[in-house]
Amino acid sequence: MPDTSSAPRVRVRRIYERPEPDDGLRVLVDRLWPRGLAKADAHVDEWPKALTPSAELRRWYHGPEGEYEEFRRRYARELAEPAAAEALASLRARTEEGPVTLLTAVKDPTGSHTSVLVEALEEHRG
Repeated sequence: MPDTSSAPRVRVRRIYERPEPDDGLRVLVDRLWPRGLAKADAHVDEWPKALTPSAELRRWYHGPEGEYEEFRRRYARELAEPAAAEALASLRARTEEGPVTLLTAVKDPTGSHTSVLVEALEEHRG
């Protein structure tokens, strides 16, 4: 059996990009459906809204006082809440079965909730 431990189990892509055969499970991680995209064209397998930042947190982050490091801390706290923690554990288990692609509409995923979510998914991996 080939060693796939170095292969990325979780990756992030913009939902507007064409699906690729190696995407594996395609999971939308935005609270709102992306503008201008028909659901049939998105090829989304799951949309666990419990894993998305709350509307209140999103508004704060995109407001005048929003700052990324504080956003990361607040979002991590949200991910520790029961419904989010359960959804996170379920998705983490799915990463053990094969690749998972987190889909987002944000233009810069590295400065968004997706980087926090990837870190949370990679925690406690065996």
